[in-house]
Amino acid sequence: MNLTVDQVEAIARKAHADQTDKAGRPYAEHLRAVADGVRQRGGTDEQIAAAWLHDAIEDGVLTREWLAAAALPTRVKDMVDAMTKRPGEDAESYARRILATPGARLVKEADLAHNADPDRLALLGEPTRSRLSAKYATMRRLLGLTTAG
Repeated sequence: MNLTVDQVEAIARKAHADQTDKAGRPYAEHLRAVADGVRQRGGTDEQIAAAWLHDAIEDGVLTREWLAAAALPTRVKDMVDAMTKRPGEDAESYARRILATPGARLVKEADLAHNADPDRLALLGEPTRSRLSAKYATMRRLLGLTTAG
């Protein structure tokens, strides 16, 4: 039997419990915002589950082995894997993998929307804000998303 979205949320919150974002806020706030963004965009429960887990492997709070063994639909595992940036990977390769994975683009769109939120970016120093804004704009372009969040 597969984990429910609520169970996945609890796992993600526990895994990221000691983590903060670049502004020093609890990382779970970002995960909640991405999951809510997926929900608002009409995403499926599978996409919402992937939103909760989208940074877990890349951030090292869960392992690829955990993901492989987790009681999750293959589509959720595929989306999480697609959104896990590889060390040294360029943006184009990363975007191609997201675009090739059913459902992942919507999750990444919600992730980028929250990451690029002006209120969130305003909490960062100018060099970090400028660097991240350019990074997010590049990824939106590579994924064929409009400039609006």
